[in-house]
Amino acid sequence: MEEWRSLIQEQRLTLLRDEESPVYCQRKLKLALIGQSLFGQEVYSHLRKEGHKVVGVFTVPDKNGQADPLALSAEKDGTPVFKFPRWRVKGKPIQEVVEAYRSLGAELNVLPFCTQFIPMDVIDYPKHGSIIYHPSILPRHRGASAINWTLIQGDKKAGFTVFWADDGLDTGPILLQQECDVEPNDTVDDLYNRFLFPEGVKAMVEAVQLIADGKAPQVPQPEEGATYEGIQKKENAQISWDQPAAALHNWIRGHDKVPGAWTMIDDQAVTFYGSSLLDGSVPSGQPLAIEGAIKPGLVTKNGLVLFGNDGKMLLVRNLQFEDGKMIPASKYFAAGETSAIELTEEEKKMAEDIKSIWVGILTNIPVIEDSTDFFKSGASSMHVVRMIEEIKQKYSGLQLQNEDVYMATKFTDFIQMLVRRLRGEDKEEELIIDYVSKTVNNMTVKMPYQCFINGQFMDAEDGKTYATINPTDGSIIAKVSYASVEDVDKAVAAAKDAFENGEWGKMNARERGRLIYRLADLMEKHQEELATIETIDSGAVYTLALKTHVGMSVQTFRYFAGWCDKIQGSTIPINHARPNHNLTFTKKEPIGVCAIVIPWNYPLMMLAWKSAACLAAGNTLVLKPAQVTPLTALKFAELSAEAGFPKGVINILPGSGGLVGQRLSEHPHIRKLGFTGSTPIGKQIMKSCAVSNLKKVSLELGGKSPLIIFNDCDLDRAVKMGMGAVYFNKGENCIAAGRLFVEESIHDEFVKRVVDEIQKMKIGDPLDRSTDHGPQNHKAHLEKLLEYCETGVKEGATLVYGGRQVCRPGFFMEPTVFTDVEDHMYIAQEESFGPVMVISKFKDGDVEGVLQQANNTEYALASGVFTRDINKALYVSEKLEAGTVFINTYNKTDVAAPFGGFKQSGFGKDLGEEALHEYLRTKAVTVEY
Repeated sequence: MEEWRSLIQEQRLTLLRDEESPVYCQRKLKLALIGQSLFGQEVYSHLRKEGHKVVGVFTVPDKNGQADPLALSAEKDGTPVFKFPRWRVKGKPIQEVVEAYRSLGAELNVLPFCTQFIPMDVIDYPKHGSIIYHPSILPRHRGASAINWTLIQGDKKAGFTVFWADDGLDTGPILLQQECDVEPNDTVDDLYNRFLFPEGVKAMVEAVQLIADGKAPQVPQPEEGATYEGIQKKENAQISWDQPAAALHNWIRGHDKVPGAWTMIDDQAVTFYGSSLLDGSVPSGQPLAIEGAIKPGLVTKNGLVLFGNDGKMLLVRNLQFEDGKMIPASKYFAAGETSAIELTEEEKKMAEDIKSIWVGILTNIPVIEDSTDFFKSGASSMHVVRMIEEIKQKYSGLQLQNEDVYMATKFTDFIQMLVRRLRGEDKEEELIIDYVSKTVNNMTVKMPYQCFINGQFMDAEDGKTYATINPTDGSIIAKVSYASVEDVDKAVAAAKDAFENGEWGKMNARERGRLIYRLADLMEKHQEELATIETIDSGAVYTLALKTHVGMSVQTFRYFAGWCDKIQGSTIPINHARPNHNLTFTKKEPIGVCAIVIPWNYPLMMLAWKSAACLAAGNTLVLKPAQVTPLTALKFAELSAEAGFPKGVINILPGSGGLVGQRLSEHPHIRKLGFTGSTPIGKQIMKSCAVSNLKKVSLELGGKSPLIIFNDCDLDRAVKMGMGAVYFNKGENCIAAGRLFVEESIHDEFVKRVVDEIQKMKIGDPLDRSTDHGPQNHKAHLEKLLEYCETGVKEGATLVYGGRQVCRPGFFMEPTVFTDVEDHMYIAQEESFGPVMVISKFKDGDVEGVLQQANNTEYALASGVFTRDINKALYVSEKLEAGTVFINTYNKTDVAAPFGGFKQSGFGKDLGEEALHEYLRTKAVTVEY
């Protein structure tokens, strides 16, 4: 089978390459189009645009006074249209019908979507025969319900085939095929609208042109893998309950929307729509007896929870009763309780406008009454699309989905639904969150602990959890979901759908900015809670967490919110192709689904630095917080939902880097990955991103930032800033000064003052407002720091102060000072990422020598210089190889200033305008006029 499919693809690629030849000339054909529906209409329109002549259209008779869309388009163009109810009687062709067809002189029959049986006298009559579109990867799923069976049988791939008609049922030779992935919660409508319809139209046009040029292949179908399934109708769509949850889910979605999977509840047939698999613990809800089910369902705030015979769950969002009425499943026990609302004068005018739209669609109904049912009056799914688009044109601020029409099929119900929508009375149910609550820091903090995927908090697919630890005392704060590969795939699918099909992708830039501003406001409103969570989860001193971890995060989101409607391309003068003129311009576009992997030292701030630019550019994201510090990221997810971000735009997956991070770097639907962390892991990520699909990558990696202190500096300032350069945030700082070079004549005095200041520092509970120095982030890191100090002593460096664990509960380490550090030593070459000051002495006046030492490292993230001589300062800043140079200051970052390194400290920028370009792509457009 695989060899056979490869053969088809190889032939297609060969033909496409041939088409690129400069001598290629497209011939055009006379076509007969036999079929119906919007799909047939689109194929018809595109073939005419390509220059083919449609000599006749054969479609179905009008239904309830409504002409088929294909007939409407053809009649409008003056193309002959035939509406034969049938082509044969008792198996024999109707001669008058066949003669009417033959009189047109078609060279090829094109059957884009046809429900009638066409005689072989017609199929074989044209010079080139007939081609048919079939919505499956033949020979699998022959038959009229191919899309349904693709989902019912849980296929991982869907697709379509254009084949040559023969006297069998979908057995003719293959002309071309295309396939797509089936997402976990795809319905028939999803597959059709996302891939089978748009790509199928293009494929039919491509197939006709290949035939016209004599280049169309005819690959016989193999019998291996061939299947045929019957037509799925309402009567055989009843749910059989003795199956696993996944099989039940596939059955329901495989019938969504037509014909609809159903079961008996309270002595009536109820049809299920909007199924998805449900993970985690069983939610609370009201039991609902279902005939034949393994156990009662549960009506919850999110919908109807159902159970398979394997104990696993699925969730159904909508229910439809025998009378055609559809309701949210969550409202089952409240159905019929909603009373009618009285309309204002303005709303009555809107109702009249809507009525005129219904009149234009339901042409067979003389008067639209309150009781008029849209579907019982002859409307079909294509009319649903038309009505929604007409309403959106008239009321641009009104967000409607196809589902809304199915929920309110009667005119009065539809108007009531619209009015409630405009008044904001039908907002989604409040987000359901299971919290871990703790009373700490004179407040009760509420912390989500589950994965955040597609706008919902949920347990990991396999139910695994892990403990996140408070470094102050080693106690467990919470058991957090441990995301799996399956969770990554779900999150990426949600982000992809939100970007390609959701409200986010259609939102204008200014509205996107308003959402990000709203999120920043909510973060500021919850800043004390966020800072408290950051403190107990990461060990950050509370005052620093409040000012920097949270404060700068809020500033970052506000800064990038302002950029949303200022992202611009440019116009470019190019040579004109006389006598014509050319215009070339560039567009800045979002990349798509982005992955963000952040470290544990500034959990919320690193999230903000990358996510804010990513979202401002219009992308969606899947973010993996550090395994040891997930809690502020999950609280951020809660606030993003409260701010109104559409589902799927932001997804948060706590878990391991080796599992979640690796899958993100390999995932074929992720187009950009931003990473902050160690250089070795950054290299592995870059390799995986390249091998998988050449993702765009930005990396902020390790550092060994040099800080040069000259003897003409302001020594008091140099001591204060130098200590901050090393001990800020317990030394867990990517730009921490990894090595200080102090000029010989002030070296001893500098060291003495540093030690004096260290002895004044208060080490203790980070929630205590007077604490200067809190615990290291986690136990393994503390142990690594102690080994680092032991190595320094063994290599001959002088341990002036510290180097030990503080004797108290938790992961506390003394601020440490090493002197007499030589270039070959381990502590001179590698960063500690902790409160360890590494000092080397250099000779007075040896500017070139100290620059050579400072640059003798593979890292180049940041650097600093202290001197009163401005010429020396600027010279040194020019010669230092680092992404950031601080002069007479340190750690002075700002949301508007780009941040990132050189060499093995990575590439790409966070913050500032440059960060936006990491999450945008540039498209050049040239117009000739």
